[in-house]
Amino acid sequence: MSAYSSDLDLNVTDATGNGVEVDAATNLLSGTVRLSVLWTQEIYLDPDDAQRVAQSLLRAPEHGRHIAQAGMAEN
Repeated sequence: MSAYSSDLDLNVTDATGNGVEVDAATNLLSGTVRLSVLWTQEIYLDPDDAQRVAQSLLRAPEHGRHIAQAGMAEN
């Protein structure tokens, strides 16, 4: 089981059609945010997909802070 929870609202693949994906995920234990480009080292995005990635990254910090604060409250 992974400690990371992917942003399920983010469904973005490479604009060239080669199947490369981008993933933004939050660590459920620490609240850190991971941005991954899956299957390669780079991805080409059309403008709408680039905006979806940016919006996902704007949502991720709040989710991470919530997890980190919950972890501090347990200690």
